[in-house]
Amino acid sequence: MQKRPAFIVMIASLQGAAGVGLAAAAAHIENSANLHTASLFLMVHAGAGLALAALAAGQPGRSGWLLGATLALLFGVTLFSGDLASRAWRGDRLFPYAAPLGGAFVILAWLAVAAVALAWLLAPAGAGDPPERSAPKNR
Repeated sequence: MQKRPAFIVMIASLQGAAGVGLAAAAAHIENSANLHTASLFLMVHAGAGLALAALAAGQPGRSGWLLGATLALLFGVTLFSGDLASRAWRGDRLFPYAAPLGGAFVILAWLAVAAVALAWLLAPAGAGDPPERSAPKNR
């Protein structure tokens, strides 16, 4: 696997683990709607990050924009969920507008993923595909 998709797999896996941990914490804390929401966002977007990394790994010649959008998605989810967890545990936000900023990253990243998919759909057949390797000739 290339390094950039592998980095996304690592981040998404850590988000999935954090999501499960927050879900467990939310089960033991009363009035933990913020922890529940944070865990849900982390787990859902961890799966999406893994899927998008796999898609990018299968498109090595044209995956740059997709990888960038996926990183923005994971960054936004981390910021959004981190702010919600901070509100639940510390009683204060990470910093002003952290959750809305993270949410905006998530929304814009999903729109970017859609734009990448549209560009791939509209591209001529074979555009951006890596050159095929020719098989060794038998002599």
